[in-house]
Amino acid sequence: MLVAAAVCPCPPLLVPEVAAGAAPELDAARAACADALGVLAAARPERLVVVGPADTAGPGIHPQGARGSFRGFGVDMDVYLGADTGDAHGPDLPHGLAVGAWLLGRAGWTGTPVDGIGVGEELSAERCAAVGRDIAARSGRTALLVLGDASACRTLKAPGYLDERAAPFDAEAGRALGAADVAALAALDQALARELKVSGRAPWQVLAGAAEGADLAGTLLYEDAPYGVGYVAAAWS
Repeated sequence: MLVAAAVCPCPPLLVPEVAAGAAPELDAARAACADALGVLAAARPERLVVVGPADTAGPGIHPQGARGSFRGFGVDMDVYLGADTGDAHGPDLPHGLAVGAWLLGRAGWTGTPVDGIGVGEELSAERCAAVGRDIAARSGRTALLVLGDASACRTLKAPGYLDERAAPFDAEAGRALGAADVAALAALDQALARELKVSGRAPWQVLAGAAEGADLAGTLLYEDAPYGVGYVAAAWS
C-alpha cells in the first residue's frame, strides 16, 4: 500500500560538491526536496522505494547499499542507496538514483529498508504503471521517492535549446504532480517527453501506477527552470 510519495528533481548540480560555486542557485530546490522527504518520514513507511531515470528501459533493480558515484562530474564522491556504506564493486547507480541516495543521506534516512528501480524513456506508460502497481501491491506501508526532471528545452541556453512546447508540457506536469493527478500523469505523451528531453516521464508514470486507488493529496513545493531545465518538487500524503 502506498502511503506517501516525494517527487524531486535529480540534476547532479543538486549536490553542492558538484555544483561548486553555483551551489546557492539551487538552495531553494534542495530545501523543497528536504521538505518532501520530511513528508515521507512523517508517513512512517515500512519500506522506501526510490524510482529514477535510467539509460536503459528497465526496470533495473538496485538493492540497498548499491553505490552511486559523482566521479563522472569531476567529484571524487560516492553515495550508497539507503546506507552509509555498501557494495563498492557492483554497477554504479544511474545518476538520478545517485542523487536520490545523496538526498536520503543528507536527510539522515535510517531504519527503513530501501531499494531502487531505474526506468528509462523507452519504457511505455503502460509498463511504467504496471511497475508502480507491483510496488504498491507488496505488503506493508510503502513510500516512494521519485526522481526526475521536466524538459531540458526551456531557454536558448538549455541543454536541448529552446522548444516552445516545453513550457506548456512542464506546466501540465507540475500541475499534475502538485495535485496528485494520477490520470494526468498517466496521460503524459511519451514521444513528446523524449523530444523535450524529459527524464521524469517514466518515473512519474511509475508513481501514477503505484497511486492508483490510493487516497493521496499532493502539494507542489517547488517549480522553476534554472539553466533552462524544468525542476519540480512535490509531496503526496
